[in-house]
Amino acid sequence: MKISPWSLLLVITICCVCDARAISPRQLVETVDIGSPSLSPGGDRVAFRVERPSIERNTYDTVWYVQRLDDGSLPVRVAEGGVPLRDSAGLPVPASAVWSGDGRWLYYRALIDGRIDVWRAATDGSGTTPLTLDPADVQAFQLLADDRLAYSVGPARAEVSAAEQGEYERGIRIDANAPTSQNLFRSGLTEGRLATQRLGFWFDRVPLLAHRPVQWVQMDPGSGEKQHLDAAPASQSTPALSELPKIWGEPFKVAREQNGRRVAFLARRSASEGGREIRLVAAQALSAAKPAVCDADLCTGQNITDLQWRPDHDEVVFTVTDAEAGMAQSIFRWNLETGTVHLVTRADGLLSGGRDERSACGVSADALVCVAAAAGTPPRLEHVDLTTGARRLLFDPNASLARAVAASGTPWLLQWADAEGNRFSGQFFPAKAKGDKPPPLFVTYYKCPGFQRGGYGDEWPLAALAAQGIAALCINAAPFQATAVDRYSTGLAAVEAAVALLGAKGEIDPARVGMGGLSFGTEVTMWTAMHSALLSAASTTSPMLSRTMYLHGSLKGQAFYEGLAGTWQSGAPEDTPAQWQALAPELNLERIDAPILMQMPEQEYLWALDYAIPLIREKRADVYAFPHEAHFKFQPRHLLAANQRNLDWFRFWLLGEEDADPDKHAQYEVWRSMRDAKALAATR
Repeated sequence: MKISPWSLLLVITICCVCDARAISPRQLVETVDIGSPSLSPGGDRVAFRVERPSIERNTYDTVWYVQRLDDGSLPVRVAEGGVPLRDSAGLPVPASAVWSGDGRWLYYRALIDGRIDVWRAATDGSGTTPLTLDPADVQAFQLLADDRLAYSVGPARAEVSAAEQGEYERGIRIDANAPTSQNLFRSGLTEGRLATQRLGFWFDRVPLLAHRPVQWVQMDPGSGEKQHLDAAPASQSTPALSELPKIWGEPFKVAREQNGRRVAFLARRSASEGGREIRLVAAQALSAAKPAVCDADLCTGQNITDLQWRPDHDEVVFTVTDAEAGMAQSIFRWNLETGTVHLVTRADGLLSGGRDERSACGVSADALVCVAAAAGTPPRLEHVDLTTGARRLLFDPNASLARAVAASGTPWLLQWADAEGNRFSGQFFPAKAKGDKPPPLFVTYYKCPGFQRGGYGDEWPLAALAAQGIAALCINAAPFQATAVDRYSTGLAAVEAAVALLGAKGEIDPARVGMGGLSFGTEVTMWTAMHSALLSAASTTSPMLSRTMYLHGSLKGQAFYEGLAGTWQSGAPEDTPAQWQALAPELNLERIDAPILMQMPEQEYLWALDYAIPLIREKRADVYAFPHEAHFKFQPRHLLAANQRNLDWFRFWLLGEEDADPDKHAQYEVWRSMRDAKALAATR
């Protein structure tokens, strides 16, 4: 019996989908995150928040837990955490809980039932209470020495809503703060609701009336009595970066000793001062004449990403993140009295306070509680002894996912150099070959810290690609370079060198390479498509610098022009035509051979239309816009759709496979027409 090519394709597709070891995009999107571990005053318990995506309800379930550290007991659920708060780029705002002095209560900010209040939860799990119940959403809070609460608010929710409706009825004035790249009335998710937005710094979004002064309120949690304050209350809070001396460079992170006067901070020297060296400094007070500077080898020339004081000790605990080792983290203790530095522990991946490599573990006099995550190991909570460095598991909400990842194949650290000697690292997911050729390769370039779901932005399911026969590589970008051309060219060189290395080893087929990325990852992907013949297919989610982006940005005036010059070394298109010719995709359409999938947030897709529309017309791009999404997509259903479409896209272009799901028929009709158009163009 003769089997048609399409029948064979169907058999291959079904086999791939039904492989029991295959990791699905949904499993990766549903990864549970842990954040903000905070140790109790006695150091015997830890509070932390768990964030679990719900595809069905297109939201996140967040829960606060408290767990004892000394008896092996399970965590106690103490409170609902509410809807995760996010910044204007779509990234989650770190959730923090503050312990009462007696350890009986946790205070935390939560968005529940459409309002942001400070809540108090009993640490034994016996109940929660909203405390502030203010007409306005709480922006920040402090727990004062006597367990009184101070919190800040902006304009009342009703006032903001009325201002939005008033604009709707009178018309919205287009000025320098109007976000012209999106719909103007209640088009962005802000603090859990669709709200009218304005532009803040650069293209950050802020709510309407965000310019109003912040008001501080003090209340007694017992009686509920409130009084308005003229300013933020005086406290032992962390000093502002602007208050720190700049002798050692530009301060960028600071920590104050608990119940003490000492401060420690990190300062970075600029390139003009002889490199981007980070210095670790500690002082008795901001006015101290002779601060201590860590000059030990373990402090010098290191990428220090976090610091905090060890309670009741003359020690600063700091974290080093090693980009050449794949963003692996090590934790050290610096003794200010002796000047010595001791290694606490090393990890293969992150050992921090969450997904961000710059976040802090919880710390007590004797131990750290950290979120551990490596390329093939989903987030889990661990106890780290500060004296011995011994690590033990406290809580693992992703145990089944970890087993599935291990069964499908463990990623490994890849290290290499380009022709100029620039060194790179990445996480490589090998794949099994189908047929007599090595498997194709997918590459994403930018950041690869911790557990690898889908590269930076979580949109390219690396483990799922590998399980379906496409090797995947997430590359950590080179250190920042001053010019855009240097940054993009270095990214291209990194990809070319990795493809050559993996091709020489027989791990991949260099003739079948796909690439995708978010933000800077999009820029390097498009640069690679414009300046090489390396790619068979590409996928992006962010806009590039284009004349349409310039048009929108020019409304902001001088602030935009300065950013344009600093970031892209560009002026107006007519003033710097050579730079625009090098960077702008719409001026390089003839150089782009790879078909491009664009899955863009609604807030940004308009900036890309001057190159996206010509590519659509010529059947060289397929473009989607996701409503109410910011720079980073965060709605679980949108993330799942983007991941699944990326998996389908690269299977189609790199393997020649199609998913048999009848709901995807229209998708493949479009892609087949693109393939036919590409084949026809090659004959001309």
